[in-house]
Amino acid sequence: MSFSQFTEKDYEVIDKAYQTLRASAEKRCANAAELEVVQRAFEFANAAHSNVRRRSGEPYMLHPIAVAQIVVDDIGLGYKSISAALLHDVVEDTDYTVEDIREHFGNKIASLVDGLTKIKTVLDNEQKTHGDSAQQSMQAENFKRILLTLNDDVRVVLIKLADRLHNCRTIEHMPEHKRDKILSETMFIFIPLAHRLGLYSIKSELENIWLRYNEPEAYQDIKARIDKSVQEQGAEMAQFIKPIEEALTKAGFKFELKKRVKTPYSVWRKMQQKQVAFEEVYDLYAIRIIFDADQNSQESERDQCYHIFSIITGLYRYMPERLRDWVKHPKSNGYEALHCTLLSESGVWVEVQIRTRRMDDIAEKGIAAHWVYKRNGYLGEGDYEMEAWLERIKEILVNPDVNALELLDIIHNDLTSTDIYVFTPKGDQRSIPKGSTALDFAYLIHTEVGNKAIAAKVNQRLVKLSHVLKTGDKVEIITAEDAKPQPEWLKFLTTRRARTIVMDYFKAQRKQTVDFGRKTLENTLASLGIENDERNLQRLQAVYGVDNREEMYYGIGLGTLSLDQVPDALKKSSGSRLSWLRRALHMEDAEQPVAAPQSAAETFVIGSSDPDGPRFSIASCCNPIPGDPVVGFKAPDGSVTVHKKACPVAESIAAMHGDWVVVPKWLEQAEDNSFLVRITLKGLDRVGMLNEISRYVSLVMGVNMRRLSLQAESGLFEGYIDLYVQSREILDQMIKKLSSIEGIESVIRTEL
Repeated sequence: MSFSQFTEKDYEVIDKAYQTLRASAEKRCANAAELEVVQRAFEFANAAHSNVRRRSGEPYMLHPIAVAQIVVDDIGLGYKSISAALLHDVVEDTDYTVEDIREHFGNKIASLVDGLTKIKTVLDNEQKTHGDSAQQSMQAENFKRILLTLNDDVRVVLIKLADRLHNCRTIEHMPEHKRDKILSETMFIFIPLAHRLGLYSIKSELENIWLRYNEPEAYQDIKARIDKSVQEQGAEMAQFIKPIEEALTKAGFKFELKKRVKTPYSVWRKMQQKQVAFEEVYDLYAIRIIFDADQNSQESERDQCYHIFSIITGLYRYMPERLRDWVKHPKSNGYEALHCTLLSESGVWVEVQIRTRRMDDIAEKGIAAHWVYKRNGYLGEGDYEMEAWLERIKEILVNPDVNALELLDIIHNDLTSTDIYVFTPKGDQRSIPKGSTALDFAYLIHTEVGNKAIAAKVNQRLVKLSHVLKTGDKVEIITAEDAKPQPEWLKFLTTRRARTIVMDYFKAQRKQTVDFGRKTLENTLASLGIENDERNLQRLQAVYGVDNREEMYYGIGLGTLSLDQVPDALKKSSGSRLSWLRRALHMEDAEQPVAAPQSAAETFVIGSSDPDGPRFSIASCCNPIPGDPVVGFKAPDGSVTVHKKACPVAESIAAMHGDWVVVPKWLEQAEDNSFLVRITLKGLDRVGMLNEISRYVSLVMGVNMRRLSLQAESGLFEGYIDLYVQSREILDQMIKKLSSIEGIESVIRTEL
């Protein structure tokens, strides 16, 4: 931010932006009194931010106005949230306090602003204390209290999402190290939150911004291909839609038909996940049929959706295995729709989404629309799922036994988990995280059902309690009065609620469990010939991420802390429960405290011969090569690890330790350095294909191959080549040439 006197033009720009917001707010406000609160909030914030500018040079007030615009247009919140959005930076950036906001605007708006201020404070400060475990624990506890607003008032998180979206829209004005931190944090925390809260349009825009900055070449290439495809097949899509419109009109439906194309991020992600080329991504196009459900009809909303389905599948062939009934089985974020994939006359597969107007509102505006319909007395199939998720988050947050340093990881895993749908013996549907066992399901039904469980029947077949469930299973739990929880259950229980109940049960026997754990560890160390001394015990404590020795013995006694990693752990400490973080940074266990990293704004040249420069290592999780967009993390010992910006491990590190971020640059002359990459090939097999591929790679390009694996079957071949290249430019040149060889259908870079 900077300060300089506003000009008349600045005031005109602010007024124009506010008038647009006011017009939108007027539609959401119930009366003139509510609109007057919005007006006062604008005037208050405008005066507080007077003569303050953003990095871009524009008046700072344009930011809160833009956030409020997203709050009303994209999320559909009311006057209190609009006002809080306008005021959200006042307490943080000016001399005004929360009490000042309370005095002028009342308790609710003040509490929303207070929650937003705390979120900003924690996100700005939580990375600054990684060397002090007590401070780190305190910051995690702060984050825990902030996330409780999901239960106390979800609007705080919704407004924060709007704030994050606008910051990402203007992220080009940020320095690179700050941009990397914000985008990683966005992917790790805010995109999953937007998904869980049902905000599809916000989620999609954040994903595309993330891809545009982290994989700019991939983004531009995919976007150009999508645009070209839309231009070439626009007339064909119009021909596909016309018979559908005519048939639905004839059937008496009142509907709106929208065309949608997959976003660059969704195409890129599918290419990454399935390791396929752009041409192999199906359902590039989607048609959305949004109809007004007939409330007087004897048919339910779902029946009306299927009525439309029967009409359109009478016109076009559909793919049965691609049918998705999200009306009968809503997603965990409340999403409802009927999806099918139809084959057009020109041979293009087109996804068709069938929704009522209510379903569409919830799909676009998420939980805010869900509240509106619930308030008006309308409960859809998806209401149970959304409420159940909020309850599950509350259970995690209020649990006093959750290790504060694990919290962010726990929340992220819960946000990104995929749910499956199973049924009780009476046919009631329940959602449960993918990977859950029959015993997890027992505890989902009731604590006592879990505690007394001895076996289960899944689809009428007797199975063990450790049996992993899948969507559509009908589950019956078999109990016995004399049954009780067993320690080995903790080895296969996956849901946090079930694990917490079982661990609480064993707390009554804590002393015996601690003694058993101590003896087990002593015996293990003795069998390995390792000293049972203070130094080794401290290192193990750090590996397990426990606060004291008793907790470690207790976990070992319960079986929740595995002894399998002891030999490696005492050779090289992995630091804490967040061991994935230290492994990603290649950090060795330090004998003495070390200094914190220097300023995150530092720029380093990868491969520099400067003897005073930092040690560099290339992260094995993503294997970046010269030309890839990269981010670096400077560990406390001064070493720097280089990751791709799109690497999930890098996102996690930057989200939690933003002040470790540095800006690495590739050395321009790097002929002496080679980097290992993998390319995957698919195509039609023919005589001499393997020779032609290997000849081009080795002789023409002069590239050293480490491994070549190609398999042919029924006239098709598929496989990969691991090779060493000096830069991404050389790799791209080779991929382009290989793609032109007769019979090769796709050549893509994949992870090792």
